[in-house]
Amino acid sequence: MLSAKDIMNPNVITVHKDQSVRELAELFLHHHISGAPVVDEQGRLSGIVTQSDLIFTNKKLHLPRSIAILDAFFFLDNPEKMKQEMKKISGARVNDICSKNPITVRPDSTLEEVATIMAEQHVHTLPVVENGEEGRLVGVIGKTDIIRSMVRNS
Repeated sequence: MLSAKDIMNPNVITVHKDQSVRELAELFLHHHISGAPVVDEQGRLSGIVTQSDLIFTNKKLHLPRSIAILDAFFFLDNPEKMKQEMKKISGARVNDICSKNPITVRPDSTLEEVATIMAEQHVHTLPVVENGEEGRLVGVIGKTDIIRSMVRNS
């Protein structure tokens, strides 16, 4: 049975959380990738950033619905959600737009576990780490890696 270590790409292109969004876009275009792990100063995994995160920075701001009663406004939408959306839309650095605490797998995770996580969690770039979430980044699995494994093993 195939495992994450069999299908992952061990040559991981990472980004630093302080890189600019423009540098990130150029990196994605240059390397033809759709996502990358975000690492901190010590090289530890701190997030994941994808093409969807980049696209989000150009979306129209959704204004929260509210009602006015007398002189008071009551927001029908969660104001915290709007605050996060505004931060992401106006993000200039990778840290502003990336997803924190990414879902990860271990090198010995089965192909079925990896595929299930990707399908059910709508994850397109999955970091592979040793020793759980605080472990060393050893690879990354993308949708193409799953498809490639299907072709090779059929």
